Amino acid sequence: MFLSALELRNIIESSFLPKRCQCTLSPELSMTVKVYADGQTDQLELLKTGINAQRLNGCREINDLIAELRTDLQHHHLEPAHSPIARKVF
Repeated sequence: MFLSALELRNIIESSFLPKRCQCTLSPELSMTVKVYADGQTDQLELLKTGINAQRLNGCREINDLIAELRTDLQHHHLEPAHSPIARKVF
């Protein structure tokens, strides 16, 4: 990892503005990223755990991670609700 944990967190968290993003890094360099619906509620839109921060050795790897998280966030919005009514075809 070529950046400090603080720099890495700042890059990832600021890439999701205006949404609120919280990035935590364990001593073993396992990262957890939480993206919230907005800056005022605790409604979680995305939770990604077990990210290997040791693989984030350059701008490309960090950019790829952010792109992957954004894709996951988009797919989360596109999935239908998990209720029988939402799955019904009319």
